[in-house]
Amino acid sequence: MLTHGYPKLKTLLQGGEIAFYDFLGIGNTASLVLAVFAEFLCSIFVLLGLGTRLATIPLITTMFVAAFMVHADDPFSKKEFALLYALGFITLFVFGSGKYSIDQIISNKLDK
Repeated sequence: MLTHGYPKLKTLLQGGEIAFYDFLGIGNTASLVLAVFAEFLCSIFVLLGLGTRLATIPLITTMFVAAFMVHADDPFSKKEFALLYALGFITLFVFGSGKYSIDQIISNKLDK
């Protein structure tokens, strides 16, 4: 997701007019900020294994928005990638980040 979020972050930081899909009716800029938060920041949290279950919620939401709103009129082949990402994030949400994560290190220290 970082490869999708980083160009959006650059667009956000460059300023100027933003043309982005307004999926909640809150404005193009606010929608872009939410997408950057999910695709860039939450992806970093998932990568580190820090707050993984919480970080996957915005990612899952973003992938469903991409599949069913942004690509609503497109064929399934366009929706497929977003749905595959969503499936991976749902799996992480259900099973957690695993034993080699910051979440696990924190959990081990709290158990002692």
